[in-house]
Amino acid sequence: MNSTVATVALLLWPIVSVALFATRPAVQATLWTIVGAQLLLPVGSGIKFEMIPPFDKATIPSFCIFFGYLIAVRRPWHLRFGLAEVLLAMFLFGPIVTSMLNGDPVFAGNRVIPGVGIYDAVSAVEFGLIILLPFLVGRGLFRTEQANESIMKVLLVAGLLYSIPMLFEMRFSPQFHVWVYGYSPTDFIQQVRDGGYRPMVFMGHGLTAATFFFMTVVAAVALRRSDPPHLSRSSGGKAAYLAAVLVLCRSAGATVFALVVVPLVYLAKPKLQGRVAAIFVLLALFYPMLRVADMVPTRLMVDLAATVSADRAASLGARFENETLLLDRALQRPVFGWGRFGRSRVYDSEGRDLAVTDGHWVITIGQFGILGFVAEFGLLALCVIKAAAASRKARSFKERVLLTALALIVATNVLDLLPNASLLPVTWLFSGALLGRAEALQLVATRKPSASEADRFGRPDIFPPAPLKG
Repeated sequence: MNSTVATVALLLWPIVSVALFATRPAVQATLWTIVGAQLLLPVGSGIKFEMIPPFDKATIPSFCIFFGYLIAVRRPWHLRFGLAEVLLAMFLFGPIVTSMLNGDPVFAGNRVIPGVGIYDAVSAVEFGLIILLPFLVGRGLFRTEQANESIMKVLLVAGLLYSIPMLFEMRFSPQFHVWVYGYSPTDFIQQVRDGGYRPMVFMGHGLTAATFFFMTVVAAVALRRSDPPHLSRSSGGKAAYLAAVLVLCRSAGATVFALVVVPLVYLAKPKLQGRVAAIFVLLALFYPMLRVADMVPTRLMVDLAATVSADRAASLGARFENETLLLDRALQRPVFGWGRFGRSRVYDSEGRDLAVTDGHWVITIGQFGILGFVAEFGLLALCVIKAAAASRKARSFKERVLLTALALIVATNVLDLLPNASLLPVTWLFSGALLGRAEALQLVATRKPSASEADRFGRPDIFPPAPLKG
């Protein structure tokens, strides 16, 4: 689906990123490089070279912030070994074992899907490393209270600006991607819902756009609660406006998440917010086990959806049926999975694909097995849990609010990977930011840092000077 305009946009983005790093602080440049790419670059287009994953909407900004971090910031990562490093190693090198164990072909009716080997192993490791670049940058760079506040402010500003084309598409249908890049990334019928349109602008799908606006609403509410009194009224108005835009996105999932999370961020103590965030990621982490044990009340959930809309109930029921098909297939090779290139899918006797893969969790288990799922979802869950625990060590109420709000944003994104498959670079960046700040706070609480550590991790926020005596 490449077009000339789409290719030019992708090629120009590194120049935009260089300009951002040359004129803005590294944290802001990183955020706008990633968030701006999510909002503006084309979906479905890429520049492909042999043996290298395509340069596209996800990979180009990831490379940009990684090299921007190395060149502009020049802070070496603090070497350590813990659970996060174990999960990172599993995520990166598990696909090698998967490829080595899947050299046999898969017969799908009259089709033959070849086995995978060294080539796919190298490709999978390259792709995994690129996926993790935002996480590594977030962990190394976003270690201060000011960095987390910048995340919330960038989300707020981006939401306010992006609401204008979103409102236009709500009224006149999703057309911006066609007008600018010359093609539509999805079927038009998918954006028609409840007698209106789901806006997507340049995000590829209305559900992705709604998920992003959920983030902006939570960010606005967190800033509203943490702002001083003379600014809180303005923040409250922005939060209400973004919430209205979210409702108009016609996404039941994002709206339900907002109904649960927004009151927590606005009213609950940060300690409770952190616990809810931890519960969210643990639910996502244990969901496959619950599905295998038939402990998920799928029939009850479909019946509840039917009270809202028959179409939503039918859609949810179809998701569960497809999950069952794909999970049964995945459990034939449960530890390391089937590998990529459609080997984990379900086919009929004529080679036709029988299942629709909506949930990221079942895609991951099918391709890379239980170990691949634990590596990816476990790493995301670990970031949330560690940030929730470390928030109690924060020096100010403002930081506790912002840190737990970010934990809820990431936790909700992880929980949303059960029905959907939109794991974006921005989620990896925010996860790394949670882990980086949690590690910094833990370092302060456990021991006095050396001068080099204090400089590396950003004094005086993380390592305040000792109070004067007398």
